[in-house]
Amino acid sequence: MTDNTTRLDHVVLWVSDPVAAAGFYERNLGFEPLRVTEYAAGTVSFPSVRINEETILDLAPHSMAARMRMLPGADAGAGHPVNHVCVSLPAHDFDALRARLQEQSVPVSDLSCDSYGARGPARRSFYFGDPDGNIVEARHYE
Repeated sequence: MTDNTTRLDHVVLWVSDPVAAAGFYERNLGFEPLRVTEYAAGTVSFPSVRINEETILDLAPHSMAARMRMLPGADAGAGHPVNHVCVSLPAHDFDALRARLQEQSVPVSDLSCDSYGARGPARRSFYFGDPDGNIVEARHYE
């Protein structure tokens, strides 16, 4: 893949139907589904979607929350969604995503301008929810 500098590897989202969630992210953001067939066959615990060469979203079913005991007390907080995940897109893909979501009657927020992110102020951004209530921010930089 790339060098061994520090990078974001994955984010885990809690979802009610991992197969449907994978379809949502594939259909709307073009994220490549991973291990969906294996999940459906019961050979892996959850599927994922690939954001880019280095980063994935794991789509964990709520039923896994009770097994999250990697640290004392972690299972008590497992299953709570994160505040939001932000994806950065080229301007054309940003506009196409917003149009697709609106065509599917997925509610989207108003556009924001110059909101701060990993690469400084983003030209435009907006928020939308996935079918499980996880909030996604889409943005593009100049």
